[in-house]
Amino acid sequence: MDLPAHQLTMTVLMTPDTANFSGKVHGGAILKLLDQVAYACAARYAGHYVVTLSVDQVMFRQPIQVGELVSFLASVNHTGNSSMEVGIKVVAEDIRAKVVRHVNSCFFTMIAVDDEGRPTKVPALEPHTPDERRRFAEAEVRRAMRREMERKFAEVRGGE
Repeated sequence: MDLPAHQLTMTVLMTPDTANFSGKVHGGAILKLLDQVAYACAARYAGHYVVTLSVDQVMFRQPIQVGELVSFLASVNHTGNSSMEVGIKVVAEDIRAKVVRHVNSCFFTMIAVDDEGRPTKVPALEPHTPDERRRFAEAEVRRAMRREMERKFAEVRGGE
């Protein structure tokens, strides 16, 4: 597959060890895979080790069945100095019925760090396609909202 450096795709077969008590794939198993995909996408783009700062808007739209193929479509949507927003779309495929469903979406904020664990600069993302420009603009809105929430949280914490 010939994807640009800011994109990554991973496909995993959901096996019985991922099941919860109702027989569906456990949300925690999906969250773990999401974190791994976000790490791989961001680290490959940045060329550095990265850590997860936050996970926003995890939306479990539909349950995933054991036996389905699950594809994680990841993209660095926006970059700051050391931060990157990675958007991930999750698609489940019932391989026998040949039915494909969008089952999950989320956004991870990843921070590139140097060998001493300090934040380090990442390459600026230059969106080229209409989809990339849309994702970039939407990521800027989410970034502004996160900063406002951080500011309000700091005010509350300061009043304790």
